[in-house]
Formats: sequence, C-alpha cells, structure tokens
Amino acid sequence: MERQRLRVGQAITPEQFEELTDAQLERLVPKAYREYFSGKDSCADGHFYLDDGSAWSFFKGGFLDE
Repeated sequence: MERQRLRVGQAITPEQFEELTDAQLERLVPKAYREYFSGKDSCADGHFYLDDGSAWSFFKGGFLDE
C-alpha cells in the first residue's frame, strides 16, 4: 500500500482494510464514534455497530444507511 495520510471519514478499499492496523483504522473514525470501534477482528465486512444500531463503514467512510 502506498503511504498516504489517513483522514477521518476517508473511505478505504477492502485490501487497505486488511493491511491497516487497529490504530490506523481508528484514525479513520470520527472521535464521537471511536469508543465503539473495538478492533478490526470485530468488524464484519468492514463495518462496526454503534449502540443505536447504526453501522459505520470503512469502505464508505461513513454510515451504511447514508
């Protein structure tokens, strides 16, 4: 993977998802939702769920339902 600066809300590819560490992935999640990200191993298909049932997607760089 090319070295690129990770930014909050940046969409990534499934290949990038596999290559990035938990700490790098956490940098893509807005601060308000970081507490819900419990690591790459708990992300089904590149997304994780918040308490309200919405899902944050690394592949979209936002919520699945947006």
